[in-house]
Amino acid sequence: MMKYIYNQKILRLLLSGLLIISLASCKKGGAESKPVVKPPVVVTPPPSYSDPAAYGTPFAGVPAQKDMVMYEVNIRSFSQQANFQGVINRLDSIKALGVNVIWLMPTFPVGVLKSVPPLGSPYAVKDYTAVNTEFGDLTSLRKLVDLAHEKNMAVIFDWVADHTSWDNDWIKNKSWYLQDAAGNIINPPGTNWADVAALNYNNADMKTAMLRALRYWIFTANIDGYRCDYADAVPDDFWQSTIANLNAIPNRKLIFLAEGNKKAQFGDGFQLNYAFDFYENLKGIFADKKTPSTLFATQTSEMNNVANGGTKLRYTTNHDKNNEDGSPATVYNNKFGSEAAFVLSSCLDGVPLLYNGQEVATDKLMSIFTKDPINWAVNPDVTAAYKKILSFRKTNEAVKTGTITPYYDADVVAFKKTLQGKSVLVLVNVHNKTVIFNIPEALKGSAWLDIDKKQFTLSDNVTLQPYEYKLLSEK
Repeated sequence: MMKYIYNQKILRLLLSGLLIISLASCKKGGAESKPVVKPPVVVTPPPSYSDPAAYGTPFAGVPAQKDMVMYEVNIRSFSQQANFQGVINRLDSIKALGVNVIWLMPTFPVGVLKSVPPLGSPYAVKDYTAVNTEFGDLTSLRKLVDLAHEKNMAVIFDWVADHTSWDNDWIKNKSWYLQDAAGNIINPPGTNWADVAALNYNNADMKTAMLRALRYWIFTANIDGYRCDYADAVPDDFWQSTIANLNAIPNRKLIFLAEGNKKAQFGDGFQLNYAFDFYENLKGIFADKKTPSTLFATQTSEMNNVANGGTKLRYTTNHDKNNEDGSPATVYNNKFGSEAAFVLSSCLDGVPLLYNGQEVATDKLMSIFTKDPINWAVNPDVTAAYKKILSFRKTNEAVKTGTITPYYDADVVAFKKTLQGKSVLVLVNVHNKTVIFNIPEALKGSAWLDIDKKQFTLSDNVTLQPYEYKLLSEK
């Protein structure tokens, strides 16, 4: 037994010695020891972007630029419901005017932080890929677009690319926004728009997110393009690459309208931009501050500032001008003046725009921050006149693209437009008084059809009642 214990002790000593030698060897010869092999780190790449599934069938009826008649919808003021269903309920009325493009003011959730009371500005976008629940949901928005397409009207969204609301989720990415010297995000430079934060177009990630959001609605709601708010403030290179990208989506014919007046925008891919000068001149003429002949100079100047087959959006009002200057019935002195002004905006070169309510000569100041429904029952005579004016435009190609011959007069805007040997003649009394227009020698004795298809022969002169107009086409 003692021997066994003794041998066990010897064995333990030998083993201990070997362990010590082994540890010492490891310390001295660490560089020669085998490295621990770790399993490879698997890096999962970020998911690649893909467009949402396409809803519906691309609309094949988007009108040619020369044939466009655009209608702006302020959803909050358009109906008692102040939602998408309220617009749906009046699609037939919009169509009956002769409209073929509907522009919906922003349909996105509105920011709350620093917002303008009581409801906030629809141009303070909180989420570029969501629907404002104030108006409905995606299903009701899609229904609106679908039904407009069924009635052969295109639908464009109002897009705000320059800025977002202060509570937009994008603001977590501070580098996506313009900042002052102290690193504070700022509102758009040169404005007093305290409810929005200015985006930074030197940031590639922000630009990618913006492009994806624009693509999103073309696929998700089957829309037909965009009216781009404050487009002058967004760099041309962004518009160029973005519009080219969107135009490359198969089977789509898209409309791009810039709220701006830069010639470069036509090179960027916009088909239309704003006739700012035309509006200001028209307003001045009806206020007796400018002579009728100045409208032709403005027309020529603006059309010389387009390119690539583009044209101007002509308007007598829109959501901005209604807020700033008053309703057309106020700006042009009464409902007859507003009607006469619309004749000029729809018969000179460009695409005519109607802002909801002007076709009933509403005197409302339709704030974009409140709900203030239009009374559609007033002034049915004005509505009937708008239909005739736009029908005259539609059935006479010379109105759309004819060559203008102006006739200068102190009281009347008078011009002929001719295309392929067919002419129209437009005479508009821009004063709230009766005037006599002396017929130019070249037109004396010529026979025409008036807007009601009745024969009208020009003699030496024409007496025009306050704000009366004549729309004449060749027999």
